[in-house]
Amino acid sequence: MRAVTLTEPVAAPADPPATSRRRPDLVVAALALGLAVLVTAGLWADPNHRTIKVNSSDQALFEWLLAFGAHALTHAENPLFTHLMNVPDGVNLAVNTSITVYAVIFAPLTLLAGPQWSFVVILTLNLAATAFAWYLLMSRVFRLPVLAAAVGGLFCGFAPGMVSHANAHLNWTAGWLVPLVVWRVFALREPGRWRRNGLVLGVLVAVAFSIAAEGLFFTALACGVFLGVWALARRTEARAALPVFLRGLAVTAGTALVLLSYPLWLHFFGPQRFHGTGFDPKVHNEDLAAFAAFPERSLAGIAGLGTGLAPNPTEENSFFGLPLFALTVACFALLWRRAGLLRPARPETGAARMETGVTRAEAGPARAETGTARAEAGGGRRAVLRALAVTAGVFFVLSLGPELKVGERLTGIPLPYAALGGLPVFNAALPARLALVVIPLIGLVLGYALAALGPRPGRVWLGAFALALVPLVPVPLHTSEYEPVPRFITSGTWREYVSDGGVLAPVPPTSDVLPDGQRWQTYALAHGQGEFRIPAGFFLGPGGPDGTGRIGPVPRPSADLLFEVARTGVVPPITDADRAAAREDLRYWGAEAVVLADRVHGAKFPAHPEALLRATTELLGPPRRVDDVWLWRA
Repeated sequence: MRAVTLTEPVAAPADPPATSRRRPDLVVAALALGLAVLVTAGLWADPNHRTIKVNSSDQALFEWLLAFGAHALTHAENPLFTHLMNVPDGVNLAVNTSITVYAVIFAPLTLLAGPQWSFVVILTLNLAATAFAWYLLMSRVFRLPVLAAAVGGLFCGFAPGMVSHANAHLNWTAGWLVPLVVWRVFALREPGRWRRNGLVLGVLVAVAFSIAAEGLFFTALACGVFLGVWALARRTEARAALPVFLRGLAVTAGTALVLLSYPLWLHFFGPQRFHGTGFDPKVHNEDLAAFAAFPERSLAGIAGLGTGLAPNPTEENSFFGLPLFALTVACFALLWRRAGLLRPARPETGAARMETGVTRAEAGPARAETGTARAEAGGGRRAVLRALAVTAGVFFVLSLGPELKVGERLTGIPLPYAALGGLPVFNAALPARLALVVIPLIGLVLGYALAALGPRPGRVWLGAFALALVPLVPVPLHTSEYEPVPRFITSGTWREYVSDGGVLAPVPPTSDVLPDGQRWQTYALAHGQGEFRIPAGFFLGPGGPDGTGRIGPVPRPSADLLFEVARTGVVPPITDADRAAAREDLRYWGAEAVVLADRVHGAKFPAHPEALLRATTELLGPPRRVDDVWLWRA
């Protein structure tokens, strides 16, 4: 079970000295970091007050997770379960994207500068590190030349799917974990090192589970498909490597199980658990036309070639563009043809034989040996190419979900995912995101083709690469300005009205599209003001149909009413029954104070604070003015 090598000669060259690698490595790292800063430039303009325009709710959630993680670390609290949200039930963060490793590593920055700074730093480094990690894998393990590895790595780091998920997804942009996991999977075959390699991979698995469990699942599936297809074609090699590989894999499983025993227990058996996500797989499946479409945040997109085929701007998981698809097919055909040409070569030239003193009789066995080696290499490379193609095909089909969708229209044609979507783990994944697995497979084919073409690919090939890749060059994400956290919170005045650990009820109740209460809590935790709890919140929890999950809790009557007022700006007639329900909700939450700020952030629509003030006054009576908020004592 060898590392994937499609372009190396029969005898692989020795690794170049570390000093000769340093300069190209630094150049690629600088390019990756520069592109990452370009994509996130709008946030760097003012990290404390800027937000991702199309996904401010997820940004608010990740900033809360960073602040809560730092708070839990410094206060010796459980980082995987909290009662700060969704009172009185709490939130199981193990079934959410807890990013615990990031929260711990960046806790000093979070506490010193604020979670907004940690967020933009992590997001930027995620993109840069993903590109650089793929470059290292291709150049070190797969032994591609620097230019080929750089093109492949930069494509993997800044492909449309990665830039799309840079709209506030700290989990999915952590793509640097994938090449590291792949690297260590190949290392499991090394004789005499299976214990160490299994241990290292087990730690990586635990880290990946903490940051992006869904991505780890996809990576494991992809490795399984690739290795299975390769093993069928290279049975002798696979059988020889299998005992050592399995021993290393057993160490990996044991290490990961020890490190993840508590998170896994919480995930599958803990309080506030659920199965599935509640997201409709027929909505969050990839549109067939999207694979040939261009992404919005790219040169092609700002030139007006974007299509809007994704369910939302954060889920452009494919969007490779037709030119890139054509180039990938041409590159694959080139590699397949050249692998087939690795047959017994003509003997060495007469001059070379005279120089080495080899006679024709002596050269015969050498020629036969060389021919066998070339044929073996050709078969090995075609086995790798076949495994790459099958893996890409499997994930392409699965990403289309349970029913084929073309041009935003469901066709009624069933697909294989329909048989998988109800299975454990599969039911917690969004099928459209399986298209992200295709990204590195395309990157590998592009890198190998460039290596095969040599240092001078020719104008036609250079033009084809430019036509396919230049339109996909990313542009900065859309950003906007957050509504400020009220002075009532930033000054600590809230502590005069809410006891430490008491419940502050924001108006409107916190949700994925109205995240202010969570943002206020984030500020208090990050600035050491103490703890206040809030009803509801933005999280995944139980309460969906048939035991599936849902975003936030099952809403209470007053929460439903105030949400509609915030969304529409219309205050309905308030009855005595509404007033009684609101008082009952406050008792259920144990609220000590109800607070409405002058400005309310709506992540998907403009909120209406004036209407909220009228509605809440009719529900609870006249408020008090405290600093820059309206306050009701519960």
